Amino acid sequence: MLSDYIHQALEQATYELIEDDEPYYSEVPTLQGVWATGKTLEECRRNLIAAIEDWLFFSIAKGLPIPILGNISIEPPKELALAGEIIR
Repeated sequence: MLSDYIHQALEQATYELIEDDEPYYSEVPTLQGVWATGKTLEECRRNLIAAIEDWLFFSIAKGLPIPILGNISIEPPKELALAGEIIR
């Protein structure tokens, strides 16, 4: 499920060249704050995957809404167990 969501996010990603030491810039417009850079397009894409993963785990841990991408939705569990504590 997470890999399908990440794949869909990558399909919606935009890429551009910027004037920077890492000239490749990408973002996923539907995921607020998710962007990455890289010295090559492939490095930028790998960094974007990591940014999407971090964004997903943070959103799930904080119980934040996760937008539907394509037909893929992620519903965080009602309770999370973190370090032995149950968070509701």
